[in-house]
Amino acid sequence: MPPVWRNWTGDQICAPSTIVRPTTEAELCRAVREGVARGESVRAVGSGHSFTDCAATDGVMIDLSGMQRILEVDRDAGRVTVEGGVKLHALGAPLAAHGLALENQGDIDRQSITGAICTATHGTGARLPNMSAGIVALRLVGPDGEVVEVTPRSDPEAYLAARVSLGALGVISAVTVQCVPLYTLHRHDQPVPLGETLDRLDEHVDGNDHFEFFVFPYTSTALTRTTRRSHDVPSPPPAWRRQLQEEVIENKLLGAVCRTGRRLPRLAPRLNRMIAAAMSASEVEDHPYKVYASPRSVRFNEMEYAIPRVHAREAIERVLALVERRQLPILFPLEVRFAAGDDAFLSTAYARDTCYIAVHQFVGMEYETYFRAVEAIMDEYGGRPHWGKRHYQSAGRLRERYPDWDRFQAVRARLDPDGVFANDYTRRVLGQPPTMR
Repeated sequence: MPPVWRNWTGDQICAPSTIVRPTTEAELCRAVREGVARGESVRAVGSGHSFTDCAATDGVMIDLSGMQRILEVDRDAGRVTVEGGVKLHALGAPLAAHGLALENQGDIDRQSITGAICTATHGTGARLPNMSAGIVALRLVGPDGEVVEVTPRSDPEAYLAARVSLGALGVISAVTVQCVPLYTLHRHDQPVPLGETLDRLDEHVDGNDHFEFFVFPYTSTALTRTTRRSHDVPSPPPAWRRQLQEEVIENKLLGAVCRTGRRLPRLAPRLNRMIAAAMSASEVEDHPYKVYASPRSVRFNEMEYAIPRVHAREAIERVLALVERRQLPILFPLEVRFAAGDDAFLSTAYARDTCYIAVHQFVGMEYETYFRAVEAIMDEYGGRPHWGKRHYQSAGRLRERYPDWDRFQAVRARLDPDGVFANDYTRRVLGQPPTMR
């Protein structure tokens, strides 16, 4: 009987013919060769931290959890080479020991580094691109089981395609990341009237190293998060204070409110206003790997769209108005972040400064009505869905949103002409593999 695999939320389920857990690059290459010899497709999985079926397969699933070693640290160049399965949360302390840090991160660090880059995972910061932009080299195992070193010099087109590839070009066995000198983050969370936040949006975004905000539907208060960077010695807050804020208030209290709202959906507006009224200012100062990510124990479904930054305010106001007009029982806030444009062909921030708008719904509650309505709004701005979060797009509509879509497809045809690394998700969002068109 084939094994059963589930993603982190437990709602994406597949039955691979086999799950292989290599511990070396040689074992990984052999697993690919053997799968191809049997005529099977091959998909890699890191943490399964996607809301989509991006990793699902009926063929060979390669679980990279056994490949999490740091292979080399070049302190002078500020570069680190790690195996493809290494988890983001496991990188911070070892890098700090060498006086280095990742340039930016998102607010969840459970992903593998290859899962994060292949889906264009990002943090926030108007001058900072998404995480894939920090990859300066990668080792890619192709359908013949051979390893190709991909760099901007060795294969410029493959380099721009493979950084955000949805696993459709091969299995990434290792990546080299350009790091920066270790720094300190000074984060300040402050509830501010939503109107004031939107009126001063450009000032907030351009005037801080990092800026994001959260706003619950049916409320008029935004929880703003402004963060600056320095090379000061950090003075972290007492552990109990941060635990109270993040584990008790942001998780346990939110979880209790959401469970109440799930039982009594009509109370959603009142519950959201209660949460907004309880929001208070807080500060955190520490090394970046201790500040970027926050614990997330309340389960949810999420969709996120990347739109041109210029449309940020209008889109946010339309989403909030949509919820109120339809009286939807939404118990999670909108999360709004920003990033610089970059050059990876399938990056959601490709060639444009970007606003990311994420919408959520508590697990066990109907979300498709909300998500489809929000997606319709984002379509009007040429929105690009986060590759690892829920959306309802297909290749026919996505193609027009990526100026170098055809360049990616040319690399795909060259590196995986028979679609060995394809699955239902890539066929849906990227189109059929070259030989099947």
